[in-house]
Formats: sequence, C-alpha cells, structure tokens
Amino acid sequence: MTIPATIIPIVIAAFAAYALAWMDFPGRAILIAMVVGLLVVPLQLALIPLLKLHLDIGIGKGYLGTWMAHTGFGLPLAIYLLRNYMVGLPRDIIENAKVDGATDFQIFTKIILPLSFPALASFAIFQFLWTWNDLLVAKVFLIDATGDTTVMTNQIVELLGTRGGNWEILATAAFVSIAVPLVVFFAMQKYLVRGLLAGSVK
Repeated sequence: MTIPATIIPIVIAAFAAYALAWMDFPGRAILIAMVVGLLVVPLQLALIPLLKLHLDIGIGKGYLGTWMAHTGFGLPLAIYLLRNYMVGLPRDIIENAKVDGATDFQIFTKIILPLSFPALASFAIFQFLWTWNDLLVAKVFLIDATGDTTVMTNQIVELLGTRGGNWEILATAAFVSIAVPLVVFFAMQKYLVRGLLAGSVK
C-alpha cells in the first residue's frame, strides 16, 4: 500500500507544481491560494464524506480507495513544496530552452525534474513515513468485514488481544516495523533539508 501511495501523489504534484511555477494561465494565483488553504484542512474532516464518495463510485474498502485517499491528503503539501523549489530554479535555463524550441513537457522532463530531485526526495520521505505508519486512513478505507485486506499497523494493534495483554509483543513488533522507514530515511536524508528549505531564501 505504501509504495503506490507515495509514487502517485509525487507524479501528480510534479506536473501541477511545474504548471503553477512556470506556466501562465488565468486563475493561477487562485489555485496557489487554494493549495495553501488545503494545507490547514484537518484529515478527520474529510474521512466520512470521502468514504461515502468512494463507496458510491465503487472503490471503497480496497487498496485503490486507500491510495486515492492518501493521494488526496498528500497533494497539497507536495504541490506546495515542489512549487516553492521550482520557482527558485534559474529562469534563464527555462527561457533558453524555450528559445531553442523545447516544449513545456520537454522542459519539465529533461530540465525541471532532474533539478528538482531534492524536493521530490524530501516529500517522498514524508509521504512514505506517513503512509507506512498510518492506521486511521487504513481503518476507514481499507479494513473490510472479512479482514482480508489490512496493513502492518493494524496487525500490530491486534497483537494486543481483546484485553490489552501481551504489550511486550506489541513493543517488539513496533520496533521491527520501523526498520523499513529508517532505511528510507537514512538513504535519502541528504536531500531532506535541501528540499524543505527550497524557496525560503532567495
């Protein structure tokens, strides 16, 4: 569940951030303001309406619905971080590419994406850690009556049993579950600060 829920918002947010940073179109300022405004919307506020929507269109209580939920909740931060980084890239590079006849898609794939890797890696760390440790979204969008689909965090909670015993097993399982996030963090930590500080200093 974690890998698609990390890749999907990164792909969508990269295209959106490039459009908001370097393409001129009506309503761009309003879209930027909406993205910033969505950063303060509580996750819990949208859970039930979003679940009803997923059930109506037939993707509720499954992995696809959970991926879409994580994508929706992660997109505002992703677009905000990536746009701030892309705005700070040298304008001369973009203008020279356009003079040479490059299309927006070519500029995005061959220039912007390679230069934006620190910001992409920074958001990937946050999104991966959030989805890996998530329990609330999985409880709402994933767990079904038969228990066929579940996540590691839910399995760890179920180790407690109905009376809350065996807490030492819970602690051990939780410690083992942090191995993957630690590997991801230490592998990409050099990009974390560079991505977070993007656009804060001119």
